[in-house]
Formats: sequence, C-alpha cells, structure tokens
Amino acid sequence: MSTKTRLSKRGQPIKFVVCVENSGYPASLELHKIYRMMPDPQAARERDVRVVDESGEDYLYPAEWFVAVDVPRRVRTSLLRRRARLQPA
Repeated sequence: MSTKTRLSKRGQPIKFVVCVENSGYPASLELHKIYRMMPDPQAARERDVRVVDESGEDYLYPAEWFVAVDVPRRVRTSLLRRRARLQPA
C-alpha cells in the first residue's frame, strides 16, 4: 500500500475541512459535514476558503466557518470516490 498523499490535478495535496458554521446557507452547507477544500491562494489571502458544497460546485465561504481535518486514508478514499460518482458524465 502506498502512503503517498493524493494530489489534486494541480499537483497540490487534497485537503478536507469540517463545517462549523453555515449562517444564511443551510441548504448549501451542512453543519459538521466534511467538505473538500479546493486550492485558492487569492481566497486564502482574503480569509475565505473554496469548498465543494451541497450543489456539487465550488464556492467561496468565510474561512472561520471551517476547521481543517486530517482524515484517515480509508475515509479520504471514500470521500474522493463519492465525489467522482456525483460528477456528471
């Protein structure tokens, strides 16, 4: 088994965050749910994060609404597999 960190198409590590606030966006963000964070240096400079929300698209949200988490490899694989199944063909 490989212990390498999976990289995004842009060559950056895939990161996950947990939603701890969703004021005004309950249909887009579920509290306590794990979301995939997309790399966006400009957003980070403005204290935002880009996450793939319930719509299946990536949007900017305040960074303080999320907490970064390290997930075990098996969970990471499951989350990425789920995302692949949800993407339109």
